[in-house]
Amino acid sequence: MNGLIQFMNTTIGRLLRIVLGIVLLYVGLVTMGGTLAGYAVAVIGLLPIVMGIWGHCVLEFIFPQSKHA
Repeated sequence: MNGLIQFMNTTIGRLLRIVLGIVLLYVGLVTMGGTLAGYAVAVIGLLPIVMGIWGHCVLEFIFPQSKHA
């Protein structure tokens, strides 16, 4: 899991999360229209964008990295 977290904190990983968030926003707002599910997908899409800009991965908070590893 540490390897995935380290990758997601690289520049490429951050860009992938931002692109994923943009795709989720598009799917939620454009393809799903004004439905409640569409808005939910769009809101969920904000998370990877914010975390990608911030530079941290959500997995860091779910699976904290060991300082001894």
